[in-house]
Amino acid sequence: MGKYSGKNAVVTGGGSGIGLATAQLLVDEGARVMITGRSQATLDAALERLGAHAVAVRGDVAALPDLDALADRVRDEFGTLDALFVNAGIATLTPFATTTEEAYDELFAINVKGAYFTVQKLAPHLSTGAGVVLTTSVANVMGVPETSVYAAGKAALRSMARSLTRELLPRGIRVNAVSPGPVDTGVLEAAMPAEAAEQFKAQQVAGNPMRRFGTPEEIAGAAAFLAFDATYTAGAELVVDGGATQL
Repeated sequence: MGKYSGKNAVVTGGGSGIGLATAQLLVDEGARVMITGRSQATLDAALERLGAHAVAVRGDVAALPDLDALADRVRDEFGTLDALFVNAGIATLTPFATTTEEAYDELFAINVKGAYFTVQKLAPHLSTGAGVVLTTSVANVMGVPETSVYAAGKAALRSMARSLTRELLPRGIRVNAVSPGPVDTGVLEAAMPAEAAEQFKAQQVAGNPMRRFGTPEEIAGAAAFLAFDATYTAGAELVVDGGATQL
């Protein structure tokens, strides 16, 4: 019997990176996990790793019909949810002077609107005592170049952790946030040229008190703690950044 045997969880953006690491931790500890993502190929590869205790639902969190379909699948497959990890997002770098309306709208549609309505659509299925975890970022308290839109969206999620907790606590549901620092998930290489990605990573490592990137598994441990174990914690943000914003 694992620590989370008998528990049901949804991890959005669960096909790779932090989401996949969190899904893997939960499955390894006995939970049934539903992962979401936009790429069927990525989801299929994730299911190969996760095994029989995981199911996948393809969808875009920015599209409300997809979230309605996800809620229906949760109802049909699980009945009730014990944990919801709202992790789906993009990390596009957008220099202020050249940010387009399309780039701005895409970041907010996925990172902010998508997170908000994910919680709204799945909240009816959350059981008493359930935990919701939002993925924020240290960028929401730091002035990092080329992240003005991304950081503003993550700051919005930090606010949601407080306000949604106020609305859901009468049902015994806690909402918290996990705030990762630099984590080596491969997303930087996908978002920028290889040379720029390596330069950015080197700068981040040099400025980090622990002189390294975090791992997806380290963030996963914090997310699982907030979702299941931090039963007297609500509206908080747990920073997992090697001390970068604290020292």
